[in-house]
Amino acid sequence: MGRQVKRAFRYRFHPTEAQAAELSRTFGCVRLVYNRMLAERTRAYAGEGRRVSYAESSALLTRWKRTEELAFLGEVSSVPLQQALRHLQGAFVNFWNKRARHPAFKSKKKSRASAEYTRSAFKYRDGRLTLAKMKEPLNVVWSRPLPEGAEPTTVTVSRDAAGRWFVSLLCEDRIPHLDPVESSVGIDAGLTALVTLSTGEKVADPKHERRDRRRLTRAQREHSRKAKGGRNREKARLRLARVHARVTDRRRDFLHKLTTRLVRENQTVVIEDLAVRNMIKNRTLARAVSDAAWRELRSMLEYKADWYGRTLIVVNRWFPSSKPCSTCGHRAAAMPLHVRDWVCGSCGIVHDRDVNAAKNILAAGLAES
Repeated sequence: MGRQVKRAFRYRFHPTEAQAAELSRTFGCVRLVYNRMLAERTRAYAGEGRRVSYAESSALLTRWKRTEELAFLGEVSSVPLQQALRHLQGAFVNFWNKRARHPAFKSKKKSRASAEYTRSAFKYRDGRLTLAKMKEPLNVVWSRPLPEGAEPTTVTVSRDAAGRWFVSLLCEDRIPHLDPVESSVGIDAGLTALVTLSTGEKVADPKHERRDRRRLTRAQREHSRKAKGGRNREKARLRLARVHARVTDRRRDFLHKLTTRLVRENQTVVIEDLAVRNMIKNRTLARAVSDAAWRELRSMLEYKADWYGRTLIVVNRWFPSSKPCSTCGHRAAAMPLHVRDWVCGSCGIVHDRDVNAAKNILAAGLAES
C-alpha cells in the first residue's frame, strides 16, 4: 500500500555561457510579463471592476509580441511566459476567494529568478535534459536517481542569490506506507533545545545562523563598504549570499533528517500550533526563532506524515502545556519562563518543564483524536 504523489527532485547543474545567457534572458522576460500583466489586471480590476481571465491575458501577450517595443519576448521559449500567466491567474483566484493578499510585483533583486517548462518545452531521455531554444543538454549533477520509469511533467529552472543553478523535475511517484508501529510522540518546540520529546529526549538546536554569525557579519560589513553599482559590490554581494546559502542548506538538511526519523519511529506525532509570525515580532526572540525554523519543521512533518501513512495532530496554541502535571493532572498557578524545573504541589514529582510539556501535548493530541 502506498500513496501516489507529485514529487519534485531538485539538482544542481552547471550551464555553459550560452545556456546561462539564454536562461537569464528567459528569467527577465518571465518577470517582465508577470509584472506588466499584473499592472494591466490591477488597472482593470480597480478602475472598471473587471476580472481579466487567463484567456484574455494570453491574447494580450500575443499582441505584445507583435509590437516593436516587446518583440524580444518572441526570442525566448513561449512556455515559461505562459506559465507565468497561469501562476498570476492562480494568485488572483486566491485573492478573489480571500485566501491570499493581492498579488505583488516581482523584484529583480529580491524575487527568485526562475522559469517553468512543461512537457512541450523540454526533452528528457536517458538522463539527458534539454530545454527549448537550447542545442545541448544541461550538465546536471544527478545526485540521486529519479524513480524508476518516472517521466517529468514539469521542469523548473532557477538561480539563487549565490549564483547557483538548480533544476527541479516534477514526477509522479508512489511512496509506500511505512509499517505501522505502536509508539506515539509529543513534541515541545523550544530555543535551548530545538525540540523536546515526550520520551525525555532533547534535540539540541544547532543554531546554524549563530555559528556562522561572525562570518556573516564580516561579509555584511564588506558589502556595505563597497560603492553602489560597482563590480566589487557585486562580488561582495555574492560572498554574502554564499554565507546565507550555507546556513540555509545546513538547516534544511538537519530538519530533513530529524523529521524523517520522527515520522519513521512513531505512528502518531503531536505538535503545538505555534504562532511563529507573532513571535518574530519580538525583537529579543526574532533572530533565535527564525534560526530554529519551526514553521519549516512543521511543514516537513505534515507532508512526510501524509506520504508515509502516519498521523500528525496539531494541538491548539492556547493549550497550557507547561502548567499541568503530566502525572496527576494538578495545575500550577503560574509558570514563568525562567522556571525550568518544578515540583508538583500535589504528587511531589519533580518535572523538567519541557519534558512535562511534551507529555501533556501528547496526551492532549491523543485525547483529540
